Amino acid sequence: MRFRNLFSGVSRRDLFRRGGLLAAAQAFGGSLKSAIAGPLDFGGDVYRSIGVRPMVNARGTFTIITGSTTLPEVKRAMDQASRGFVHMDELMDAVGRRLAELTGAEWGIVTAGCCAALTHCTAAAIAGGNPERMQRLPNLAGLKSEVIVPAYSHNVYDHAVRMLGVKLVIVREFADLEPAFNERTAMVYILGGNGDDGPLGTRAVSAVARRKNVPLIVDAAAEILTIKPNVHLERGANAVAYSGGKCIRGPQAAGLLLGEKKLLQGAWINSAPHHAFGRSLKAGKEEIMGMLAAVEMWVKRDHKAEWAQWESWLNHIADTAKLVHGVTTRITDASEGLSNRSPRLTIQWDPGDRGITGQELAKVLLDGEPRIVVAGSTANSVSIVPYQMSSGEEKIVADRIRAVLARPPKIDRPAAPSGTPVTVAGQWDVHLEFNYGSANHTIVLEQEGVRLMGTHHGEFAAGDLAGTVAANTVTFQSSLPTEGTRVSFQFTGKLSDGKLSGTASIGEYGEALWTADRHPYRTRRNG
Repeated sequence: MRFRNLFSGVSRRDLFRRGGLLAAAQAFGGSLKSAIAGPLDFGGDVYRSIGVRPMVNARGTFTIITGSTTLPEVKRAMDQASRGFVHMDELMDAVGRRLAELTGAEWGIVTAGCCAALTHCTAAAIAGGNPERMQRLPNLAGLKSEVIVPAYSHNVYDHAVRMLGVKLVIVREFADLEPAFNERTAMVYILGGNGDDGPLGTRAVSAVARRKNVPLIVDAAAEILTIKPNVHLERGANAVAYSGGKCIRGPQAAGLLLGEKKLLQGAWINSAPHHAFGRSLKAGKEEIMGMLAAVEMWVKRDHKAEWAQWESWLNHIADTAKLVHGVTTRITDASEGLSNRSPRLTIQWDPGDRGITGQELAKVLLDGEPRIVVAGSTANSVSIVPYQMSSGEEKIVADRIRAVLARPPKIDRPAAPSGTPVTVAGQWDVHLEFNYGSANHTIVLEQEGVRLMGTHHGEFAAGDLAGTVAANTVTFQSSLPTEGTRVSFQFTGKLSDGKLSGTASIGEYGEALWTADRHPYRTRRNG
């Protein structure tokens, strides 16, 4: 994630491309440092007692900041479930029937998150309920081994499908869809959202998949729950998976799988407590009953009243922020999409007039007390998403933003190193030390004055890089393509005694130390 555009307009599905909150904090200079842990306090200071600072969530339902707050009814259901013993198969059978009644789907099961639902569904598509096949997974010899994915749906979350060892067959044009099916095809995977109603959307693809007797699952992780009918099942999907701890406000470690009864019962038998590939993805009785309670409440919740409350919170924040000279605001309505559906407030100002940029304000809010994480920032703005805030927190956010904009703290902006830019053009052999393990890469740098460009060769892929030189300091960014996403690196280092060394930010994966030596070319000897 780049400092200059922290969290700007990114959805859950964009976040993985730029790193998470950890990456942001690193860009800000290490804002995630915690205090020394002490004895656990079982009261209201449970996090602080072990040195973790809680935050006001003005961002949304992102797993890196623990998703959503569970509903009171969910907490009660989980507590009551923890006080007794049941047979898990009997429990899930009863829950499946009740989920069908509530949602209008043929059946439902609770999983250990949305990704677990994708994994269990993939296992069922490959092995069914055949224990001999189930015990072979992920050895796919003699079994179905391919999953068809429209190109727009190929993303970092399909790792939950790939973990079975399947090959993803990426389809880019409708004309290529039917020929992609063969005797090895186990399933079709579609990511809900943009493209889902296009030429390779669920309705079009499911028509072909059903003729081929191949199940299709939709990943609707961050969407609101549509019921009677479910929009994806109505379009022809055999199953649809949701995160339980996002819009539905169930347990953070729970997911919901709705769809055809036989397929979902196959998914359940391939999951814990059964001895199968999915046993490690266990949903306990507490998560199962908490998730059912969340769906029960979804039907009862007054969603229009919730929206009106969110808008009132944003109006209060906007009115308070505009008390500062030169500040303007606007509220945008994101009610059309199904994912992360919430209004959004953008607060803008002239950084030259106020003496602080949007990224700097985001850092101050993240580092301050109370700690606030915002939904986005640019050079002249921050954004607020309210739907995971609690009543009263709108006043905290409003007062803090107004205070910082009215009297910005002194911002430490390190001066660029002075001196003649060193020459770093050429090929370099790079050694990276991760928090565990290491790798050897190659970078080829081209230099025009202070400007750098070139190529970064990783272990399995290569990508362009771009950056700058200031005196003996180099900074450059690169991005390497991987399965369904890209891995981004932000290198910072210095040249000393002919060697480059420094740190590389790798987004949600933390930092790596790196050193680089000029590549020693062999000279050909004559005679």
